[in-house]
Amino acid sequence: MSRAFAAIGARLPQGWGDAGRQLGILVLVDTAYELVRGIADGQRAVAIGHGLQVIDVERSTHTLFEPGLQALFLPAHWLIDLANQIYLNSQFSITLAFLVWLYLFRNESYYFVRNMFVVAMGLALVGYTLYPTAPPRMFPEHGFVDTITDFSNVNHDSTLAKIFINPYAAVPSMHCAFALMIGATGVRVARHRFSKAFWAAWPLIVAWVVIVTANHYWFDVGLGWMVAATAALVAARLLARARPEAWSWRSGPREAEA
Repeated sequence: MSRAFAAIGARLPQGWGDAGRQLGILVLVDTAYELVRGIADGQRAVAIGHGLQVIDVERSTHTLFEPGLQALFLPAHWLIDLANQIYLNSQFSITLAFLVWLYLFRNESYYFVRNMFVVAMGLALVGYTLYPTAPPRMFPEHGFVDTITDFSNVNHDSTLAKIFINPYAAVPSMHCAFALMIGATGVRVARHRFSKAFWAAWPLIVAWVVIVTANHYWFDVGLGWMVAATAALVAARLLARARPEAWSWRSGPREAEA
């Protein structure tokens, strides 16, 4: 057992100690997220009111296109099923898999990206605390359809669903923030054209998914992208300057030499 443990540790970019620290950081951030979600769960009336405010703003600016876009795709059940699966997996499963891959195979870029995620989650927690917002799926009277419940038979209030879904965390859309951060990173670190094209399209795919499943408004998508952009600026302008030897962006030996 000790030999296997040592052999695996030898293959880790920075050894077991660093891998443990990175895991601890991710667990800490997720714990804070779950705590704030619990606070938001007790603000249903406030969240419903905020959701109606977003709908009113979009309607007043003639940009409430989400119900029409959703209705366009609803007859294609296979496409809705695909969108549901992407929604349920993109924020955690796919993002976590990408971060693990990045840590193992593009380790020089991981720490900058990790800092982006920590900052983005911190900004999101502020938004969820100050402005808990019910998602569009909670307003069927405005033409929204809860595709995950109706097509995938997943109860949003079940214990399993709550692992993946924050019921009142529509603003900002962290699905979209995460997608933009890993999409932009993927474009920079990928070595094949197909991979680069996929990661370039990923933020747009997730934006379509969160709208067509009635889990976010376009307003949330824009704010999610703003959170991602702000997190990147903080990681580059503040954190990377504080510890340039560890937290600066690096994409490989060639860039380091340049």
